[in-house]
Order: sequence, then structure tokens, then C-alpha cells
Amino acid sequence: MKAPLALCVLASLATSALADTGASRLDEVLQRGTLSVCTTGDYKPYTSLRADGRYEGIDIAMAESLAKSLNARIQWVPTTWKTLMPDFLAQRCDIAVGGISVSLERQKKAFFSQSLGVDGKIPLVRCADVQRYQSVEQINQPQVRVIEPAGGTNEVFARTHLGKAQIRLHDNVTIFDELLAGKADVMITDASEARFQQKLKPGLCAVNPDKQMQYSEKAFLLPRDDVAWKSYVDQWLHLSVATGVYDGIVNQWLAAP
Repeated sequence: MKAPLALCVLASLATSALADTGASRLDEVLQRGTLSVCTTGDYKPYTSLRADGRYEGIDIAMAESLAKSLNARIQWVPTTWKTLMPDFLAQRCDIAVGGISVSLERQKKAFFSQSLGVDGKIPLVRCADVQRYQSVEQINQPQVRVIEPAGGTNEVFARTHLGKAQIRLHDNVTIFDELLAGKADVMITDASEARFQQKLKPGLCAVNPDKQMQYSEKAFLLPRDDVAWKSYVDQWLHLSVATGVYDGIVNQWLAAP
């Protein structure tokens, strides 16, 4: 009789533990009909805040697709790279999107969706300076002026690997004009952003975009320990990739002119 009694106790405890976890974010989104999405709006081609107040970009279109699959409307929650994790931990949003790099520091506090692909760090420089800034060693010099947005993985890379260089923080919208104007020499960023900006800003060049200085992946940020919500987002993302929806959105932004 002892074994069945023990099993009953364990089952009771397991049921109580599950009850204590509360409803999944999936259930909450379905019930309220709203999907709250954190995004910085300053990282083309993934997220950009237009002058008319609307967001656009690869991840913006994907978030709209996710909301449609849930029969929900989107509530955009503005954030910055510096405040992204505090805003997320404060439960201001159900998901965060916009070219977010996977990192172990973020993983300690949140879940990530399945990866959206590899996208490592490279230098973005004036085209005349491409040969001068081919490596970390060439950039990590006292006379080199490095410029980065605050709070993201670009700044982390610069402070970790470019300690001898002059590092200055700047907003991620006009930062490219600072490079063009000669007010900075190098920006370390993801290959996708560097490639996109060299198309937008003639005179800027991505340095060795196929030979990244650091391995990195992109994904969506999700609440930690909410397995049901992560499973739904991952399955939706898997189907988006398998059916060509994701590639169609990416090609709208990254296809060669």
C-alpha cells in the first residue's frame, strides 16, 4: 500500500505545481485578442520606426504574421537596446523582435525562439578605409574611433575586443551619417545590417561580410519557462520558413536591386 500512496502524493504535488504556474502567455493572448510586441525601431532591415509613427521591417512583418495566426491585433511597445531586457522582464510585452542576437546573458533571463539564421559581427567603414580595418588587430588601436549603439551586442563586442580603441556610443539611426561624415572610423555590427546600410548609404562598405569576426544568431525573445508559448511560436516560425513566407519577407528587404 505504501507505493500507491506515494504515487498519489507525487501526482498531487505535480498537479499543484502545474496549477501554480498559471496560464500560458499563449492563452492570455488568445483571450484578450492582443499581442504586445517590444521593438526598438532603430535596426534596419529588421525594425524601423517611420516618420508617420508606423513600424516596418523583416521582424515587424513577421510579428504581424504571428498576430494574424492568433487572430489578435498588435500593440507595439517601444523600447531601446539598453532597456530591452528590463522592459521584457517587467512583462511589458509577450514577445520582443527586431534583429535580436542570441546571447547567453539574455538566455539566463528569457527564452529564445528557434534561430532565424547566422548573422555574425563585421566592421562597417567608409569604402576608402576597407583595407585599413580588416581585422580586430587593425581596429583595436588607440587612434581608431569606434562608434556603437548603447546596450546591445555591438557594444558588448566592442568593449570586449576593442579596449584599446576609442569607443563612443551613439543612436542607431544617425550613427551611419557619423561614419560618412568622418566623425568615426568603424562600426561593428551584424553582417545583415552592414549589407543593408551599404545599399542605403553610398560610401559605406561592409568588410568581409562572409567572414564574421564573431558567430551570432538571430531569434525572437520570449518569456522564460513558458513552454506552451515558445512551442507555438516555434511551430508558427517553422511553418513560415517551410512554406516560404519568411523568405518572401526577407527578400523584400534584402534582395539585390
